Amino acid sequence: MASAMLKRTTMVVKGLQETSRRMNSRRAYASIVEGTDLVAAAPNVSLQKARSWDEGVSSKFSTTPLKDIFKGKKVVIFGLPGAYTGVCSAQHVPSYKNNIDKFKSKGIDSIICVAVNDPYTLNGWAEKLQAKEAIEFYGDLDGSFHKSLDLSVDLSAALLGPRSHRWSAYVVDGQVKAFNLEQAPSDFKVSGGDVILGQI
Repeated sequence: MASAMLKRTTMVVKGLQETSRRMNSRRAYASIVEGTDLVAAAPNVSLQKARSWDEGVSSKFSTTPLKDIFKGKKVVIFGLPGAYTGVCSAQHVPSYKNNIDKFKSKGIDSIICVAVNDPYTLNGWAEKLQAKEAIEFYGDLDGSFHKSLDLSVDLSAALLGPRSHRWSAYVVDGQVKAFNLEQAPSDFKVSGGDVILGQI
């Protein structure tokens, strides 16, 4: 059992390394820059707030339009390859969760994590990380939000399929004030909470 898990982990790591190598050789950069209006850049896109199945049923599986997330608010949003993955669980989410008081002291209305996952998976993950009180988790179920912003990436080599790049942004009233994009989804150098705190 242990050897099978080690073999699978090694295969996933090699897949991420190969994806990173290919991305660096023909890098496609996101269309987000300072001043980008996220609501206008991703028109008609809605996200699904993390929830249990019963909460989904009671809300009639409602979605949240981007304008409801960003308009009239100061928001820090970060995207990552997926729930329950290594760097995302061990470093990315904790870098925001552990700094929540610092973000609030800077007048941030909400911290948002978005990933190409269903809202039920994100809900279970957020509960496991004990992060639901600090961070709002949203699922970009079909990847349309990330595709609209040129932030989607094919991580099939790592057995993940279509996912999101690792990134972060400081957004005021829908307008991007600071944006950070990692060179590869496995990197964690510029998209963490400490970095963006210094940009607010």
